[in-house]
Amino acid sequence: MTSPRTRADDEAEDLDVEEALALVNQHPGPSCGDRGHPAAPAHTEHHGSDDNHDSHGNHSSHGNHDNSHGHHGASHRPTEPRHRATPWPEARTAAERAARAAARAGGRAPVSVPLDEALGLTLAAPLTALTDLPSFDTSAMDGWAVAGPGPWTVRDEGVLAGHGTPAPLTDGTAVRIATGARIPLDTTAVLRTEHGRTDGRHRLQATREVVHGQDIRLRGQECRSGDQLLPVGTLATPAVLGLAAAAGYDTLTAVPRPRVDVLVLGDELLAEGLPHDGLVRDALGPMLPPWLRALGAEVRAVRRIGDDAKALQRAVTTSKAELIVTTGGTAAGPVDHVHPVLLRAGAELLVDGVEVRPGHPMLLARLKDGRHLVGLPGNPLAAVSGLLTLAEPLLRTLAARPAPEPYALPLRDAVHGHPYDTRLVPVVLRGDGAVPLRYNGPAMLRGIAAADALAVVPPGGTRRGQEAELLDLPWATGGIGVCFT
Repeated sequence: MTSPRTRADDEAEDLDVEEALALVNQHPGPSCGDRGHPAAPAHTEHHGSDDNHDSHGNHSSHGNHDNSHGHHGASHRPTEPRHRATPWPEARTAAERAARAAARAGGRAPVSVPLDEALGLTLAAPLTALTDLPSFDTSAMDGWAVAGPGPWTVRDEGVLAGHGTPAPLTDGTAVRIATGARIPLDTTAVLRTEHGRTDGRHRLQATREVVHGQDIRLRGQECRSGDQLLPVGTLATPAVLGLAAAAGYDTLTAVPRPRVDVLVLGDELLAEGLPHDGLVRDALGPMLPPWLRALGAEVRAVRRIGDDAKALQRAVTTSKAELIVTTGGTAAGPVDHVHPVLLRAGAELLVDGVEVRPGHPMLLARLKDGRHLVGLPGNPLAAVSGLLTLAEPLLRTLAARPAPEPYALPLRDAVHGHPYDTRLVPVVLRGDGAVPLRYNGPAMLRGIAAADALAVVPPGGTRRGQEAELLDLPWATGGIGVCFT
């Protein structure tokens, strides 16, 4: 397992969607320059871990001290080992670079996906109209199709949507018509139901002026066959799927979802029932798969490994997923097996610890075959921090999704900061500000369960009214992230 090395400055640019799509479409051979240049670590001394002395977390208590509440006075023994962690922004960029290198190595060719399975995918080919829209002149309203000036004699039969071509009209005649029905030949206009009245002799009178062509949707009004409707890189939202269907598509050419395996570590974890006898409920097994799906992944498997190093080794080396996500075991305790397993597997550590609280012991590794492993701390909120710091940028880049636009809001209350590290604090959005939530310790989920976003609090903290960058939670944005399939 090799250590992180410094990247050249000219490789520090972020990946944009067009480049990611180009990589998916071309998928050339591996770039030898990418594989040998992982993210640059910060050459700093780390001041204790708040997240993973328990390795599996989930509300465990052996060795955890919670610095995430801003206790500046925490003591640090001079004999503690020095740890080279990556600053939080650089860790996120490193994850994007890792995905970029994987895309260059090939194997992510576009796929053809049925419309009902394409939600949340990124278009790998332009959406080009396969027909005129509408494909024939149609009525925009319920009412009467009329020809010439009124009053009109109304035919007995009507014209409904989905039926064949109706008989032409002649001047002075009208026919009942439904929204979406074909317009009879020689129709002058459509008279809305509320703008006309009939007498007992099938005579129709207009109660408003009739304008030539009113309430008729002409063929090709929206587009002509061959028009480009949406470019490469468009996210397949529900509206995009509707447009594709209207334009004649049954499938879409899209960037495939990154495949993910989740490995839940820890002998102390229960899959059901109440905690007892030193055992605690596994919070991450139920939480991570839907969260990863919301980030655009295809979760292939969730496996409970326990504290078995050999089982973890087998799971890592035999997985076919593009990303393996582990929970816990990333520190240096007697049952923290992630680092030794990566060493035996010949993996390259791209990020080994991040200057962020909670979540400091997270890691990102590249396996010898080009797949990646994100090691999350075991404590629940620390794991969320790792998920948004490392897994989200990597998955977003692999899926060629656009990066969210960064934004900031003033915090309604002061937030204590860590002396050296970034803090991620759950907040709720209220008007034009964000309210920090109280339950923000690394083992707590109560805050994040009520949150709309995470506030990025710099070292030293923020005062009341000071703006902080926000990371939206996928289901709080009202966007595509609400879809978990």
